[in-house]
Amino acid sequence: MTGSDMVQFSTLVIVSLLISFYGGTFLISLRIGKKQENADGFMTAGNKLGFGVSAASMTATWIWASSMYASATSGYTYGISGPIHYGLWGALMILFIYPFGQRIRKVAPKAHTLAEVMYARHGRSSQLMLAGSNIVGSLISLMSNFLAGGLLIALLSPFNFIQGVFIVALGVLLYTLWSGFRASVLTDFVQLIGMLGAVAVLVPFIFFAAGFPAAFESGASNLTAEQGNFFSSVAFFEQGAPYIAAVLAYAIGNQTIAQRLFAVREDLIKPTFITATVGYGATVIGVGMLGVLALYLGIEPMDGDVNNLIPQMAASYLPGILLAVFFVMIIGALSSTADSDLAALSSIVMTDVYGQAVAGKAKANPRRMLLIGRVTMIVATAAAISLASLQLSILDLLVFVGALWGALVFPVIASFYWGKVTNKAFTVSVLVALAAFLPVRFSWVPMDGMFGILSDIVAVVGIGVVLGLMVFGFFGLKVAQIVGGLAIVLSAPFAIGFLHDYPTLSGSLVAYAVSTVVCFAMSVNQRETFDFELIKQRTGDFDDDELPAVGASGK
Repeated sequence: MTGSDMVQFSTLVIVSLLISFYGGTFLISLRIGKKQENADGFMTAGNKLGFGVSAASMTATWIWASSMYASATSGYTYGISGPIHYGLWGALMILFIYPFGQRIRKVAPKAHTLAEVMYARHGRSSQLMLAGSNIVGSLISLMSNFLAGGLLIALLSPFNFIQGVFIVALGVLLYTLWSGFRASVLTDFVQLIGMLGAVAVLVPFIFFAAGFPAAFESGASNLTAEQGNFFSSVAFFEQGAPYIAAVLAYAIGNQTIAQRLFAVREDLIKPTFITATVGYGATVIGVGMLGVLALYLGIEPMDGDVNNLIPQMAASYLPGILLAVFFVMIIGALSSTADSDLAALSSIVMTDVYGQAVAGKAKANPRRMLLIGRVTMIVATAAAISLASLQLSILDLLVFVGALWGALVFPVIASFYWGKVTNKAFTVSVLVALAAFLPVRFSWVPMDGMFGILSDIVAVVGIGVVLGLMVFGFFGLKVAQIVGGLAIVLSAPFAIGFLHDYPTLSGSLVAYAVSTVVCFAMSVNQRETFDFELIKQRTGDFDDDELPAVGASGK
């Protein structure tokens, strides 16, 4: 094939593929459904998932269609270093989660959501902040997956974009509604096996069909100097560095990750996250290289939309049978994350809205919780369909949400390790950080002159915070303080004066810095120290009767 002629499926073929995929996943969910469904099992599968299912589910949830599309967009925009920045840092962030995950499970072995733990640790406002941010993040994630599915179906079939969005949304809802989180993790396992096998075959096939390696020699003239430079500073400051900060925030604040953390057996957390690290990195970097190939070939994204790059490359260079495999791979990737978002949203509303705020832990009715969880899935699906019609940039959405969550990272982590952090310190630090993040991120005030320098100084502190937090989980406080301090000192001479030219990066770093400084300043002189053993008593299964009242200092 030349790349100019694109394969498109007939209505019969596309419908057959969709029925086979979603019908198969629905049958799987039917086999694991229970006549007397349990609310705790619906949310966390009993806290005893084994290694194989847990590792596959974590990998499949992190590898979503949006991450594949965004990795290809990064490759097309920044050249060969783009997918490396996207996939490598994303993979390492999974690795950085597990020491924090072990601590979280130790203090809250049977929790359902991080927000539930924040309520047990602090009180209502910090719980609502974390729950609210997760609702927004999961809706955006759900929307971006429906968006990816709609684009794919519209490109490869007679159906239009809106019809494609509806088909994917209803297909995911069909099987997730039945068994909740259990359906999500079990179908993740099946979807991941097919996804990894498809990537191993399809990406090399497209490369060779497009004329690799000759295409990389003849197409070098299509690249700018920065796109052709593996160590491009533009790629690092516009993609790599913002993504490091964004993915760390995703790792700590995302309920889809937390839900799997609470579901897996406690002794299997480390191998689960290490396995997911390798699987994610290899898959996403490999698929992202299709964007690099498109750049070398001089291909223009269809309709000027870079979200079309991956399906466009596949439709141009794959024969019909392999294109069908590709189609199922992308549908599986987006479905594995969309069902996780639905399960996460239902858990938040079941636990944090109804179970804590409305009924109260002791009076929550598990059967009513199940109804509320399923209604939440339906409402969330409808909302995500509406948002998907806006057809926003997937890459921009991912980085923005991650940067926004940066305001929560230090207060959340500190709350699991430091007994002096108070509800007031948590709440105020997050609000102040968001107030600082927004004008920097969107340049609401002129960034030249003293305001730009001030922003750079605060962002340099954010560099120290991000690197310090990464090190803290593995090596403890003293090493983290040394690394964070050195990062500030060494980066300051280079960063101050130009960092504000990269608003996505500087905004994220400002959020990290401000939340950390404010939270620390408001907590350090507190005399009372929280007893972390209270969290175990205040969280857990919803059939527990006696729970200590929230608000006791626990000294």
